[in-house]
Amino acid sequence: MPYLCSIKSQFKTDHDDHKSIKMEFKLENTRAQMRKGVLEMCVLSIISQEEAYPTDIINKLKESKLIVVEGTLYPLLNRLKDASLLEYKWKESKSGPPRKYYQITSEGDEFLSGLIQTWNELNHAVNQSQNNSKNQ
Repeated sequence: MPYLCSIKSQFKTDHDDHKSIKMEFKLENTRAQMRKGVLEMCVLSIISQEEAYPTDIINKLKESKLIVVEGTLYPLLNRLKDASLLEYKWKESKSGPPRKYYQITSEGDEFLSGLIQTWNELNHAVNQSQNNSKNQ
């Protein structure tokens, strides 16, 4: 009988570990989705401050804990450019071929303003819902 209890105990531990790993995976997936959701706004915000080279954008996003790789950024930059929210110009580089620097367009500025307003409204709504749930 002690052996059976030991097996049950080990099964419970393994099951709890599996649930914990599964929960951590779900949480990390949700975090990644949330980051992606605000990435467009953050990229436009960075470029609205000054024209930017993609490597500089990536570094600023990493500093803000919005980890991004080139494979994520370049398609986003192309989408924003195709939507006329960004434009670019080539600049000579001291260390190699010319570089593409992005700048925000007037349409991009308007769009960014709308995103920031939406972000503020969402942020307020989330804070309200957290306050309401704590009070109940």
